[in-house]
Amino acid sequence: MAESKKIATRESFGQVLCELAKEHDDIVVLDADLAAATKTEIFKKEYPDRFFDCGIAEGNMIGVAAGLAAAGKVPFAASFAMFATGRAYEQIRNSVGYPHLNVKIAGSHAGISVGEDGATHQCCEDLALMRTIPGMVILNPADHYEMIEATKAAYAYNGPVYIRLGRLAIDTFNDPENYSFEIGKGITLEEGNDVTVIATGLVVYEALKAVRALKAQGKSVRLINMHTIKPIDKDIIIKAAKETGKIITIEEHNIIGGLGEAVAAVTAENCPVPVYRIGVEDVFGHSGPAVGLLAEFGLDAAGLEKKITELMAK
Repeated sequence: MAESKKIATRESFGQVLCELAKEHDDIVVLDADLAAATKTEIFKKEYPDRFFDCGIAEGNMIGVAAGLAAAGKVPFAASFAMFATGRAYEQIRNSVGYPHLNVKIAGSHAGISVGEDGATHQCCEDLALMRTIPGMVILNPADHYEMIEATKAAYAYNGPVYIRLGRLAIDTFNDPENYSFEIGKGITLEEGNDVTVIATGLVVYEALKAVRALKAQGKSVRLINMHTIKPIDKDIIIKAAKETGKIITIEEHNIIGGLGEAVAAVTAENCPVPVYRIGVEDVFGHSGPAVGLLAEFGLDAAGLEKKITELMAK
């Protein structure tokens, strides 16, 4: 079992890009004047000739990435999630999605855990935006080891991929020696029969702590890590719906358009059961310490334990 680390997934992303580049000379990296924050500066130091700073012009960055992909390169284009998916949405849709080009988009500083940067930078809409683009794969890794494997899987996949990165340093919980990542396949972390909790990204670890606390109280809660938002693992959702009869989703994202609605669509069409969504409830965030904001929005372990208990009683 590997030693536990406390590391932001943006840092993990920067590290694994360098590892991949050693073996694959077709990898290039683009950034929009935020390399120090997105951690693509790690790649820039090792491979300056394969790094392109496009300045504060995210739409142009995506256009350049599309051109590089059309020429046979595998570009990873990074910026804050708010700018990478929001400001550059039209270019992603028309220049990457429509021709189904092999571009990997990394949205860093996603969710309210951006902290002090406030509502303008706390992107809680990126998963919803990317879900609407046909053929777009969406990955939302939960810790350092999962980010490493997700980025490798993104490189191996031929087509557009959106990878969500976090700013906040978080604890690792996956064991890399016994971990296997597959696009579109959720992972059951805890077994249970009374209710299924499906979480994604940074809040998976908070959900894991909450579920283990509930199990210590005698409650039978199943926990699934849904690291791929699209294509979502329909089989694991349907199985959970049939076996537990109730699902609770948890995401550091607006409850509109994200994981919760994706799960609800699967159950509505295949095995209708109650689906309760925990996340950012259609409001903007605000400036504050990241850990404090997670607690305020009920997305830390204590808040999730309380909310899951309430929903189990419904």
